[in-house]
This record gives sequence, structure tokens and C-alpha cells, in this order.
Amino acid sequence: MNGWLLAAAVVLAGGVGATLWGVATGPLRRRVVAQNLSSALACPILLLLSQGYDRPSYVDLALVLALLGPVGTLVFARLLADELAGDPPRAWGATWAAAGVGAGVVLALCAATAPGRATVKLLLTGALLIGGNVVASRALAGGFRGVRRG
Repeated sequence: MNGWLLAAAVVLAGGVGATLWGVATGPLRRRVVAQNLSSALACPILLLLSQGYDRPSYVDLALVLALLGPVGTLVFARLLADELAGDPPRAWGATWAAAGVGAGVVLALCAATAPGRATVKLLLTGALLIGGNVVASRALAGGFRGVRRG
């Protein structure tokens, strides 16, 4: 076992276990936040596993997850807008923590890989992961000022 696999195991044990508990229990607002965080934490895990097992194809899977994970959260935010309007979720601490984990993993992997297409793909994955997570969390918290829910 190398350091990349150990880091993936730590993120998996710490983050995904908590998000699975959040999805399985509690009120609706905790469930949708946990769903958003599960995709935000699964992406760095795939990136770490890619480096640990030396499988570049895992980066492609992480890129697709970074793109589609927030889209799924936005669909939930739209479909559950009426239920979430009365008691919107407030999870900015968890959002920034997940963004920090994603940024740390992407920066560590960029330092470990040679400059080239792989680095560009990592940076794109990181930008999609962080930006999508912030946008999806904002949408869950009540949307954006000036945008109607129609």
C-alpha cells in the first residue's frame, strides 16, 4: 500500500461514511446535502486511486463525476424546491471542507504528475468539482438572488 491509497482510504472512511449516514437518516435538508457531498468526495477518492494504482482511466471517471454530480444535485434542488423552501439546508462549512479536500487532492496530484495533458485534465476536474459543488450548495440553500424558480 502506498501513500496515495492510504489517503484514498482516509477520505473514503471519513467522508463517504458520514455522507451515507446523512443520506440514510434525518430530514430532507440533510439528505440532499449529503447527496451533494457524496459526489464531491467520491471524485477526489477516484483521483487518489488513479494515482495509487497507476490507472489514468480513473481520472476520466472522476471528470465525468465532477461534471454530473452537481447536475444531479441541481435536479434534486429543482424537484424538491417546495419542500426545501420552508427549511433550506445550510451547509457552507461542509461545502468548503469538501472543496478544500478536492483542491488539496488536485494540487497534490498536479505536483506528482509531469506537465502535460494529464495535468490539464486534473485542473479541469478540480475546477468542475469545486465550482459545481459551490453552485449546487447555493442552489440547495435557496437559489440565487434575482432568479425565479419557474
